[in-house]
Amino acid sequence: MSTRASEARSTEARTRAEASFKKEQRAKEGAQAMQEYLASGRAVRERMERLKALRLAKEAAAKDAEPVVPASVRPTRVPKSATATALKRTSPRRMKNQQPH
Repeated sequence: MSTRASEARSTEARTRAEASFKKEQRAKEGAQAMQEYLASGRAVRERMERLKALRLAKEAAAKDAEPVVPASVRPTRVPKSATATALKRTSPRRMKNQQPH
């Protein structure tokens, strides 16, 4: 009987040791996964910052390279109502309806 009892105790001790080992492994893997997650987040933020800096530099260069047109050379915008009035005057329908003089 003592053999069976000692076998049961050793099996029980082994089971507890394995459970403890598995628990430690899960904790280690969880900590490693968290470190990887945080590192990937940092890498993404660093790439975003770099790309934003490149974009801003490109926009600034494009703005500097844009030719400056003086106000006197810029085309003036025709008011919409004036354009509509001009179109009404030259409308083909109106020309058809007009009686010859």
